[in-house]
Amino acid sequence: MVKLDIIADPACPWCYVGKGYLDRALEKAGDHPFEIEYHPFQLRPDMPKGGMDRGELMEQVFGSKKRAAEAHVVLEEHAKNAGVTFNFEKITRSPNTFDAQRLIYWAGLEQRQAFVVSAIMKAYWAEGRDIGDHEVLIDIAKGCEMDPEMVRRLLESDADVDSIAKREAHSRHMGITSVPTFVVGNRHAVPGAQPTELWLDVMKDIASQDREESAE
Repeated sequence: MVKLDIIADPACPWCYVGKGYLDRALEKAGDHPFEIEYHPFQLRPDMPKGGMDRGELMEQVFGSKKRAAEAHVVLEEHAKNAGVTFNFEKITRSPNTFDAQRLIYWAGLEQRQAFVVSAIMKAYWAEGRDIGDHEVLIDIAKGCEMDPEMVRRLLESDADVDSIAKREAHSRHMGITSVPTFVVGNRHAVPGAQPTELWLDVMKDIASQDREESAE
């Protein structure tokens, strides 16, 4: 197996698109070679704990509603190819994703990480749910066969707060400034939402290398 580390923020639209492209490639490949692990990164670490009005944030980022709408059109075009859904009209809050990152980490310990990442991103981008809200995160955990009461207790505590902060700091120290970033085999960093075809080519290259090594 080849380690595929994914540094992502669930409130980043390109992370959602990038995951969609990768998922399509994995489905087409069938028996893929990757051992996948998600790692925390907050695009907006200074986001208030309770998040903020999304319309206000979009105007801060793009300067006008018109430019924000134009950016959404580009995202929706990619979403069609990636097999994901954006419902921007349903999203009223831009969340602080630190607790969502904690849930993703705990899910990894229970081998439920892929399901939880998908559920969190879908909840936010397709359903407009506030993924900074503990009740939403607990409901997502329950839907992914995690113990909801245990998750509640963990969220209400400081469990793994320092660990998540240190892991994000490590990524920044390694030079990662944007997400998604994919690291293949602890060697090759692939930034951005890459198309399905690129991932299929990567997997073909890995299979070819495996065959060459087996023949030696």
